[in-house]
Amino acid sequence: MVLALPDPATMGDLSDLEKRAAARMQYYQEKESGYSSIQKTRPQTIGYALADSAVGQMAWILEKFRNWSDCDDNFSGFSRDALLDTITLYWLTNSAASSARLYWHSFSQMGFDPISLPTGGTIFPKELFQTSRRWAEKRFSNLIYWNEVDKGGHFAALEVPDIFAREVRACFRNASL
Repeated sequence: MVLALPDPATMGDLSDLEKRAAARMQYYQEKESGYSSIQKTRPQTIGYALADSAVGQMAWILEKFRNWSDCDDNFSGFSRDALLDTITLYWLTNSAASSARLYWHSFSQMGFDPISLPTGGTIFPKELFQTSRRWAEKRFSNLIYWNEVDKGGHFAALEVPDIFAREVRACFRNASL
């Protein structure tokens, strides 16, 4: 997920991707950000709740897979085994609270400082946040690869592994790091 803020200078002339990105940001704020808010403010509370109920843990995870993936709301991009493996891993390791603390430590004071490291980006159509190349270039000064693909979402490595692997290879194939 390439995180870059919209460039105010471009707001009068948005590309189709930028229009979709702005709409997705608005949708996220209105419909999807609750999980993030509770994890970054009360990670232990949600951790205890999820650790107390296998069904609750399953519902929490499946909701994210359904809402953040390119799966037409029916989990079509995932095998049942892959979903159950993920849910089981969280359940057996009792890691709901520790995974929520990532938000506590990282996302409560998220910055958008410039990044000069070599960076590649692939824009998946159902990713939570999207950005255009021109917005990304404002933050990432050493953008070595950029592509937009037709399929995939937030869990692209699991839902479209062939596309994901192709994109990683393409990014680093000609990179002189």
